[in-house]
Amino acid sequence: MLSPQQVAGLDAEAAGQFVRAVLKEDLGVGGDVTTAFTIPADARLTAMIQTREPIVCAGIDLAQAFFAALDPGVQVERLVEDGDAVAAGGPVMRIEGVARSMLSAERSALNTLQHLTGIATLTRRYAEAIDGTSCILLDTRKTIPGLRAIEKYAARMGGAHNHRMRLDDGILIKDNHVAICGSIQAAVRAAKAGKSALEVQVEIDMIDQIEPALQAGADRLLFDNMSLEMLREGVALVAGRVPIEASGGVRLDTIRAIAETGVTYVSVGRITQSAPAADIGLDYTISV
Repeated sequence: MLSPQQVAGLDAEAAGQFVRAVLKEDLGVGGDVTTAFTIPADARLTAMIQTREPIVCAGIDLAQAFFAALDPGVQVERLVEDGDAVAAGGPVMRIEGVARSMLSAERSALNTLQHLTGIATLTRRYAEAIDGTSCILLDTRKTIPGLRAIEKYAARMGGAHNHRMRLDDGILIKDNHVAICGSIQAAVRAAKAGKSALEVQVEIDMIDQIEPALQAGADRLLFDNMSLEMLREGVALVAGRVPIEASGGVRLDTIRAIAETGVTYVSVGRITQSAPAADIGLDYTISV
């Protein structure tokens, strides 16, 4: 059903588990009783998936996998690939197969495709807003529990780079860590003493925290909820010694001005946390 390559950010085994779990949630114990009672077992359908609004696609492989899980012989013609921009009314995928299977898989496939495409589409708008600057767009860990891998995949398709995937693949010292340790210097030194080889990033919300963090050995700074004036001042003080990330309340109408302050990165929680589902539909015709 699935290739050995990555499927929407998941390996083949994880993708298969995801598809099975989602279908189990929808089909329950008794299956699609409406379809079973009303559709002949030998009926076949052809379907066209198309978008009703401009989109950036994400999740094509997973959408296909839902149909293939219930009908291994389903015929799929992919008309776009993940990361492609598609105009309103544009076709995404043509499918032909067993009617019962297609009807039963439809909602799971569309829900996933609409959600991931919505993230990719919104992300592309943020990426385009800072086009021409040297700033790099990052996502965050503000994702739906259990869906982080595929949501961050969708963000990549939209043009973002991934920040931490998990708590174990990067050190980010925040204000609560500092409060417990007693100072920024103590927190950074403790992190460095762990000898993990991971980059140590420190959240900064006041200009006077910059030098203590750098002197203690911080590898990267996160300027949190700073005004444009503070960002420019902070960038000047750091003077290229370490990369700087700007974060906190970034919106589509503010991101370019933030990027133009000279920060290295800008992270946006909204691209995964608040992206609306894309308006993608599926229309059937009866196959001969």
